[in-house]
Amino acid sequence: MTIDERMNELGIELPPIPAPAGNYVHAVRTGNLLFLAGKGPVAVTGKVGAGISVDEAYGHAREVGLILISVMREELGSLDRVNRIVKVLGMVNAVPEFGQQPAVINGCSDLFVEVFGDKGRHARSAVGMGSLPGGIPVEIEVIVEVAGE
Repeated sequence: MTIDERMNELGIELPPIPAPAGNYVHAVRTGNLLFLAGKGPVAVTGKVGAGISVDEAYGHAREVGLILISVMREELGSLDRVNRIVKVLGMVNAVPEFGQQPAVINGCSDLFVEVFGDKGRHARSAVGMGSLPGGIPVEIEVIVEVAGE
């Protein structure tokens, strides 16, 4: 089963990729690694723990995961070229006393395992931030191992 077939079976549709918010590109490939720029949810602002719940933030992290998968498809032509999700860095814009960053970033991690199976299991950091660009609640970047040319 292809990744596109799996996503179709799961009812997952990929969103369009938002334009870069600065002077950068969505992804850079070197050798068999694809480095994806950090992405955030579209048209959402706020701090987790002050107006945004853990469950809501989990959903925002899942949304960001979908955007990141859209970038992978655009860069690689086919999601079947994803050999492995290597590393996820999840940043959570939260109040100082918030300590559930891993529960938030699970929104993206769970999605990657749903879509890519064992190839979606990855190393990860989930950290809290005092702020993120534009006041977004979550930003996530990813390193992907690519198969073939």
